[in-house]
Amino acid sequence: MRLLPTRRLRPGRTALLAAAVPTLLATSLTGLAPAHATTTAGSPAMPRDQIACPRGFVCIYPDINFNGQPYVKRAVDGSVRHLPDYIRGKGSSIINNSSRTARVYQKDNYFGRHVCVGREGGTISDLRSYQLNDTTHSLRNNNTPCGAA
Repeated sequence: MRLLPTRRLRPGRTALLAAAVPTLLATSLTGLAPAHATTTAGSPAMPRDQIACPRGFVCIYPDINFNGQPYVKRAVDGSVRHLPDYIRGKGSSIINNSSRTARVYQKDNYFGRHVCVGREGGTISDLRSYQLNDTTHSLRNNNTPCGAA
């Protein structure tokens, strides 16, 4: 194997490269904000500690206001009778960016108290107001509108 000679960057070029990297990263991440977050100008905005919920998915976050590493479930893949251990009993906020409604239940197998999150950008930023904070155990995704029996 033949090694090619390397070029050394001049000090000015190294500083220029270091200054350009954050700008390139910020540009490449544009548009990854959740559907519910906008600035007054209408452009997407997201605090640093939030992770966006992709289109077509339901995301259950371990902290209020959509913070922390979310459980991400593609809604068309159906429901979950028993959420994975890392989010089970730990959900505190929800984003539904799917075309289906999402119901989060207090117990496994869709039992107990629950809350319905509307489709296409529906959110609940704090499950404490529903007495469901840190009690998420199952998730049902379907086409039944919120409020329907």
